Amino acid sequence: MTTLETRYHDVLQTIQHHAQRANRNPDDITLVAVTKTWPVATILEAYAVGMRHFGENRAEELEEKRPQVEAALGPDSGIVWHFIGTLQSRKTNTVADFGDVFHALDRLKIANRLSKQLKENGRHLPTFLELNISGEMSKSGVNATNWENSASQRAEIRTFSETVASLPGLTLQGLMTMAPWEAEPELIRTVFRRTRLLAEWLAEERGWERPLALSMGMTDDYPLAIAEGATHVRVGRALFGERQTH
Repeated sequence: MTTLETRYHDVLQTIQHHAQRANRNPDDITLVAVTKTWPVATILEAYAVGMRHFGENRAEELEEKRPQVEAALGPDSGIVWHFIGTLQSRKTNTVADFGDVFHALDRLKIANRLSKQLKENGRHLPTFLELNISGEMSKSGVNATNWENSASQRAEIRTFSETVASLPGLTLQGLMTMAPWEAEPELIRTVFRRTRLLAEWLAEERGWERPLALSMGMTDDYPLAIAEGATHVRVGRALFGERQTH
């Protein structure tokens, strides 16, 4: 087995172990392999060992890599392209053209631009709302630092979610958050737990029968995210090693 194949199986085993510990079905958890800064050759190698979901956080990389991968594998390879980074207004057309799932919607302006462009190109984009639960200034996302006690925060989140759900071309798939770096495990787990509880509250408020998906957890904390209900984990370093730099 190659190093990548070994790492991939290790991550899958970790997902299975922590899902079972939480009485969850491992098949309900999507592994998004984060390939930002990695070349197309790495994506093709990852595909060969079984990966099908790939995450990019720079629009220009997504625009560059997807056509190259499709040229090599064909357009019906089964790959799903996730855009996982903060999206600038001037780059929305790229994600509308090349993204299959968007994990970090944090502003209505971006939602409206995406909807208009998706309508024009006849595409559809399942979307996660990004929430800032931890309160860190460095984190993007709708302010949800005190959602349990703040009526204004709950109203903002409810209105934002309702608007996104009603926009042509966009589907509200779930919520996304990021835990603090190098924090104590219990604090990290609390951030994920509060996000899950917010998702449950929001689904009940809106009368949605299906639960909202949860994009939570990266290389250092995805086991904790799985324990708290993550449906999508965004893993890069555990699969590919230290990130390449341009």
